[in-house]
Amino acid sequence: MASSTQPTPVQSTRFLKLLIFLMFASFAMTTDSVGTIIPEVIRDYKLGMTAAGSFHYASMSGIGLAAILLGFLADRFGHKATILLGLGLFCATCALFAVGNSFGIFVLLLFVSGLGIGIFKAGALALIGDISHSTHEHASNMNLVEGFFAIGAVIGPAIVTFSLQNGFSWKMVYLVAAALCLMLVVGTLFAPFPKHRPKAIDEKPADMRDALRLLSDPFALFFAVALMLYVGAEAAIYVWAPTYFADYTGNYVWLAAYLVSIFFILRAVGRFFGAWLLSKLNWTVVVAICSTAMALLFWVGVAGGRDVAVFALPATGIFMSVLYPTMNSTGISCFDKSRHGSIAGFLLFFTCIGAVIAPLAMGAVGDMLGNSDYSMILGSLFATLLAILCLWNVARQPIAKKLAERNAEDYGSIDPADVNVRPIS
Repeated sequence: MASSTQPTPVQSTRFLKLLIFLMFASFAMTTDSVGTIIPEVIRDYKLGMTAAGSFHYASMSGIGLAAILLGFLADRFGHKATILLGLGLFCATCALFAVGNSFGIFVLLLFVSGLGIGIFKAGALALIGDISHSTHEHASNMNLVEGFFAIGAVIGPAIVTFSLQNGFSWKMVYLVAAALCLMLVVGTLFAPFPKHRPKAIDEKPADMRDALRLLSDPFALFFAVALMLYVGAEAAIYVWAPTYFADYTGNYVWLAAYLVSIFFILRAVGRFFGAWLLSKLNWTVVVAICSTAMALLFWVGVAGGRDVAVFALPATGIFMSVLYPTMNSTGISCFDKSRHGSIAGFLLFFTCIGAVIAPLAMGAVGDMLGNSDYSMILGSLFATLLAILCLWNVARQPIAKKLAERNAEDYGSIDPADVNVRPIS
């Protein structure tokens, strides 16, 4: 099948990458600030962990619904139009935080902002595939993109902390995101995108059923499950770790106060390192090593208590860093470029399912047992299941043949690492 896009000049590609980098940083500032905001919401509105967690569930639900129902927009109408639509929606809802003043309104705004994120993220993920020249380069580019996401995830909580310490509202982070997003809308409007090639006349136009059909595809389901487990483990730290350490009075109180920021800093550094690491090792080896190390650190933290967890939990960021972008980009690379919007939306949907169900379960367990320790235990179980899946993947190599086929058809090259494999059956 012919590629869905035409090559773009080097300067245009660099500008598009910059836009994508900043898009991911902008929404990370809001989605990854919730762990810092939730303790304030609990105190201001007299809520339990489960109810206050709506600040996280709402945006993730919006992202997930937009991803599975509207991911096809990028394939049908082009990446530029889709990105502009999503960015505009996200920008507007972030700006409206300035006038909102009730918990219900905030949750509604977060849900709608999630819809915007889901729309433009699916378009941006598909665009990354268009400006990559091989499935291997796709994975490296995704790690760079997620590196900027991690930078946004550091900046967001820092803005919230700075605002609260200086007598301002936590809503400041949404206003900063709105300003950045407005600049991105202007940049995207005038940016030269690769020419969109609609499907041939004898092919059906892309619609939401394209994503639903992926439910029967073993490659899509493999990555969907892996991503759900990953975000379940990640949410244990950036959503519930601040609550887990809220009453901590041990020897490292100063460190606990900055635990989420340290986690995101280590994850940001690790993602840039991951782009280099993937140029040296097969992706299956990288994710197996990193997922196993992450799981071990979780259990070290659980076994050692808070005095040990204050070091072990943020350290997981080093190993988490490479997992999401590598698995996500590899999953997208398994499919023809003309379907990248649909598969990106499909995987994003399951990512959000994990990001809603896992912290919801952690909050419910913490409320039911009156102890947030069990939230960390549940996160450790998610990390362990992911490590087992990744170890099986490196032993069986079920994806490599599919990647070799896509390299040959979409990019005109074959990575020697993608042969002599056992396909998923």
